[in-house]
Amino acid sequence: MSFNPFNEKPDKVSSFENWKQLTPRPYDKNAADPYTKVRIILMNGTEFEAQWFLHNMARHVTNEELRREIAVVRRVEQQQQKKIMNLKPKDESVLEHTIGYEQLAVDLTALMAQNEPDEYIRKSLDFALLEDFDHLYRYADLLEMDMGIRAERLVGKYTEIMPGRPTIAEHRFPTDDIKRRMDAKKASPLSKLHAMIITAAEQQTMNYYMNQGAFYELSDIGRKLYTEIAMIEEQHVSLYESLMDSSTTWLECMLMHEYAECYLYYSMLGDECDEEVKKIWEYNLKQEIAHLHYAVRLLRKYENKEWQQVIPDGTFPEPISFSSMSEKNKAYIRKVLRNTVTQTASGDSWTEVSKLPDNAEFFRYNRRVNGNVAAVASHKVIDRYIMEAGEDYRFQECEHPVKDLRCRCEDNVDIGRVKNPEKAECPSPKTSKSGCRGKGKLEKN
Repeated sequence: MSFNPFNEKPDKVSSFENWKQLTPRPYDKNAADPYTKVRIILMNGTEFEAQWFLHNMARHVTNEELRREIAVVRRVEQQQQKKIMNLKPKDESVLEHTIGYEQLAVDLTALMAQNEPDEYIRKSLDFALLEDFDHLYRYADLLEMDMGIRAERLVGKYTEIMPGRPTIAEHRFPTDDIKRRMDAKKASPLSKLHAMIITAAEQQTMNYYMNQGAFYELSDIGRKLYTEIAMIEEQHVSLYESLMDSSTTWLECMLMHEYAECYLYYSMLGDECDEEVKKIWEYNLKQEIAHLHYAVRLLRKYENKEWQQVIPDGTFPEPISFSSMSEKNKAYIRKVLRNTVTQTASGDSWTEVSKLPDNAEFFRYNRRVNGNVAAVASHKVIDRYIMEAGEDYRFQECEHPVKDLRCRCEDNVDIGRVKNPEKAECPSPKTSKSGCRGKGKLEKN
């Protein structure tokens, strides 16, 4: 059924809540559906982006009345973020929560890529998808090694866990992460929504790792892994935000932000299986519809524009649904892995690492940042796990689609990073359904 939030009757904008309302009962980390956790992380990041955008807007507009008007909306967005944040239980560790962050990054990106009408934006999504996929794998090995928890239980087996483009290969010169911006007047509404949503999601992940990584207490290598992956998340934010049309005005952007929030809450409401969380999505959707109509009024008042000049058709595209896309996502990720794992970014495009000139900035930057490969955290986590267990930790339903990533007793640090890597045979030729199996001290069930 089609839904257009511009046709809805809005509630009062300043619908503030009290402390009791802002502290709902947290979910049970052992019983909650993994996608409920994913939705909560997504909407927490969306609300952070909404209020942070309005803070930046307040710092760049000179009209005092406008600054006061957006402060009202910003305060409600802050309250929404606090309520969503409080759904997380205190007994869920930083690392357990991190698995949810990476599952969100993987499944949301794959879901969007499959529906993205613009080929260039789809390629942007595909590229970062393989990197977040690899992050999930490395955090999952850390989780099993440091806490004895198998990440397949946390992701509900909705998402496979195995190597993507190795994190060590993801460190690129900054300019290679800046892509061509879209033309907002010509771009599909869905493309504009995708760019805004994925930027907010990746920004939330970057902020979480920036702030929480230093609190990781279980191992020094874990702290270092957060440092390394937080740098890649900054690269992803740079990539995705560069896709957005920076020529749009502050009030046009505000309208798009509110429209994106409405779309997301509408999507989460239809996809949610937890009845208590569903009530929050429903309430917040009503608030965001009020914010959207408020943004329409501000756009008309200060720029003499109608909302149709920014969003020609307000009818929502197909809602986001994690629950219906799990199997399709698995197949899609395997296809992207098979076809693009050896690529890197080059200027505003992508290319095979083997085709880069020897003096490319990618090689110089990657060597400078990584230094001694053996000491790089993302590699060291896997290397140490293999030393203890004989093979890495994975959850894969059939063998890896990339032959060079099937070996489970040696971490591949060359694929996607070295121009002409040597082809090495797996040290342990014995194979099973999931790939090679080493002879370690620990038997993993």
